[in-house]
Amino acid sequence: MTHSQETTTQTNKSSFGKDVLKLVSGTAVAQALSILAAPILTRLYAPEAFGVVALFVSITSIINVIACMRYELAIMLPESDEEAANLLGVSLSFVVLISCLTVPLVWFGKSFILDIFNASELAAYLWLIPPMVFFSGAFLALNYWNSRTKKFGRLSIARIIQSFGTTGIQLGAALIGYKTGGSLVAAYVVGTATSTLILGGQIWRDDHQLLRNSIHLQEMIYGIKRYYKFPLYNTWAAFLNNLSWQLPTLMLSAFFSPIIAGYYDLGNRVLKIPMSLIGNSISQVFFQRASEAKTSNYLDVVVEKTFFYLIKLCLFPSLVLTLMGKELFEIIFGSQWSEAGIYVQILGIWTLIWFVSSPLSNLLSVLEKQEFALFINVFIFITRLISLYVGGVANNIYLAIALFSFSGIFAYGYLVVMVMKFAGVSLIQTSKLFCIQFLYTLPFVLPIFAAREAETSRLIILLFSTIFLLFYEFVHNRK
Repeated sequence: MTHSQETTTQTNKSSFGKDVLKLVSGTAVAQALSILAAPILTRLYAPEAFGVVALFVSITSIINVIACMRYELAIMLPESDEEAANLLGVSLSFVVLISCLTVPLVWFGKSFILDIFNASELAAYLWLIPPMVFFSGAFLALNYWNSRTKKFGRLSIARIIQSFGTTGIQLGAALIGYKTGGSLVAAYVVGTATSTLILGGQIWRDDHQLLRNSIHLQEMIYGIKRYYKFPLYNTWAAFLNNLSWQLPTLMLSAFFSPIIAGYYDLGNRVLKIPMSLIGNSISQVFFQRASEAKTSNYLDVVVEKTFFYLIKLCLFPSLVLTLMGKELFEIIFGSQWSEAGIYVQILGIWTLIWFVSSPLSNLLSVLEKQEFALFINVFIFITRLISLYVGGVANNIYLAIALFSFSGIFAYGYLVVMVMKFAGVSLIQTSKLFCIQFLYTLPFVLPIFAAREAETSRLIILLFSTIFLLFYEFVHNRK
């Protein structure tokens, strides 16, 4: 690497950290509010209520992932902002179309939806699916335009407002006596709509001149043709990926009950906290940096540094949850949620592998390897479907969760290996980075494990875990 390339790489790494920090600052506030409110909400709402909102989110998420026909991913790629603006126009146009198509889907498919998922409680809220798809899809398109223009602070504001709105409505509804799944659903829709309008307003305020002068029908048609691989391959890949994510909630509700789905939903949300707090921010910034690095001959450096950074962030929390998820859930959320803690213990290692693979998988879009993205998502979907089906037929929830976890570790592990290979990072180097961090993490984990085996008080173990987590992150951030 030449001196100029080294300088460029150092500058980009510094800028990478600053941009991640901008996103994380807003996300941290939003997530902190959600985390602080969670122990209160789990004592105000029954698991059945969480099961209802989990089903609603699952259904809308499956539709939302194809709302832009994946043209939102292409917004990052053109050299000119004018071409990117037309891709934003294409994305928003498809959002309107898909949202409208969900109206007859909900109207004529209502009975089927309620019967197959064993959730009659959801009947009163199905009409909220079309507006939820519209606002979620629009936010997705605006989010990618926002990442392209590097105005990451705007997204932080939108996320904070969404969190305050959603959590405020959930708490307020419960306090006045509406402790139902409908209150959770309404809060989710209102929070999403508010954040979309806020982000859209900020973008229009700053970029309306560019957007008005650039977006033309002929240019939009050109963008549709130029980036046809995104709807042709990425749409199906993303659809299957999202469907596979929602399969546990949908199939656990169908085979067992919405209550079981509620347990899984809370456990899954806790496991996703690292991704929600910082993983999504890293993903967005990595996508932008990798797009630049592709043409500057330092893509392998960006990918390797990001991989190591992700491992350092998530390894310790994943190991702690694997060791004592049940005990932590009983202390934090109440004894009625101990079942969710058991699910978390089974899924802990899988979460680590997924956390690492999720941001890195953006490289498949950067390199336009849509065919492989489709293959890996088909593979993940099939293995998850089989795992949950076997557990459901056996009427064994722990078997279903365990098979789901094992299949995910294998599938996402393979994805990480292939992404590193595409970037030019050797498998030996990848394994070396992981082993180094694992050995570095052990001294922080072993005292907690010893305290657990000695049957120490759960509150003491929770205190131990918190102290060692803070110490781990402090040491990690100084390295």
